[in-house]
Amino acid sequence: MTAGHIKPEDLEWKCTACNLQLVVGPVVVDYLGNQLTTELPQCPSCKMVLISEELALGKVAEVEKLLENK
Repeated sequence: MTAGHIKPEDLEWKCTACNLQLVVGPVVVDYLGNQLTTELPQCPSCKMVLISEELALGKVAEVEKLLENK
């Protein structure tokens, strides 16, 4: 996955724990023992990640199906 799925409005969010604006950074996603590194909005302090509904229901669901069919 590339950072092309990140929209400007994703970066308008703030971390509720740290009260900091989210920034785009590398995130390691692990699913069924498979690791994928992608760029996602995250808190620069606690590293909590924002996965938009559109991304979760679109690209993430697509990758899940591919991995489950292996």
